[in-house]
Amino acid sequence: MGKTTLMVVDDSPFASKQIKDIVEENGYEVIGYAKDGEEGIRMYEELHPDMVILDIIMPGIDGLETAQILQEKDPDVTIMMLSSLCDSGTLEEVRSIGVKYLIPKPWEDDVLLATLELLKKQRDEKLAKKAE
Repeated sequence: MGKTTLMVVDDSPFASKQIKDIVEENGYEVIGYAKDGEEGIRMYEELHPDMVILDIIMPGIDGLETAQILQEKDPDVTIMMLSSLCDSGTLEEVRSIGVKYLIPKPWEDDVLLATLELLKKQRDEKLAKKAE
């Protein structure tokens, strides 16, 4: 098994670089960055990363809409959302589209990593079930 691959969709290059630094020190590989939802969707189809870290507030189509489109294209897509707006309304919106994890920005590194681990484990279990 190679490293778990990630794609980051965030309009902030600073945030993308921070995420890359944290996750790559911890055994993940970032294989793509997109600065908006449209680019993220195209890139997902090209790269097929294991997981997507997706910012909610972006120009063009926002993270919620991007997540919905990705899920339509690939029901097995694994998404973690980031947002500087983490009120209960945002959380409800995220849950209503079927994404389980929303992390507040600015994030705590250990929370980000723990959430990725959890997602990775769930993804591995889902894939193992499919392979049976």
